[in-house]
Amino acid sequence: MPTVFVRLTGCPLRCGYCDTAYAFSGGAVLPLSVILERVASYGPRYVCVTGGEPLAQPNSIELLRLLCDAGYEVSLETSGAFDISAVDCRVSRVLDLKTPDSGEVARNRYANMTLLTRNDQMKFVLCSRQDYEWAVSKLIEYRLDERVGEVLFSPSHGQLEGRELADWIVADNLPVRLQLQLHKILWNDARGR
Repeated sequence: MPTVFVRLTGCPLRCGYCDTAYAFSGGAVLPLSVILERVASYGPRYVCVTGGEPLAQPNSIELLRLLCDAGYEVSLETSGAFDISAVDCRVSRVLDLKTPDSGEVARNRYANMTLLTRNDQMKFVLCSRQDYEWAVSKLIEYRLDERVGEVLFSPSHGQLEGRELADWIVADNLPVRLQLQLHKILWNDARGR
């Protein structure tokens, strides 16, 4: 779906597979009104607030609310290391539970799991068969296929082949969706398209 991405700078995590290290620092502090004007200039239906880690930014909760008030369908991509309870219920929360091979599994805030609804998605970026088995155990432990709208299994680019992950999912008949990073496949990871 054509989507406007609002990328917020800063992230306290350092996942081994991070493909947005450029968002760790830099950027510009902008008033929320300017962000809303820039988003509106694209005429979107969908807006995704991402990072870095959006919830590390003090005004992200207000930004999400304002985007919903403006009539957009809004999603939030978050690491799950921060409390999601204050996020507007109209926002689809895409919680990226960190796997062992990410190097940040200890940062997972499992209290967020009880807050997820059918409006939300659970995402696992997988680097190996070990990560896959761990993610399957979390899928079962938290009954994610019953609690969230979608469970996404995504291969870490350059570490796990999409076809290999697809074969595992099919062999185990998992109730999950394979998520590939289309911007890397279609545009060679070009930003700003």
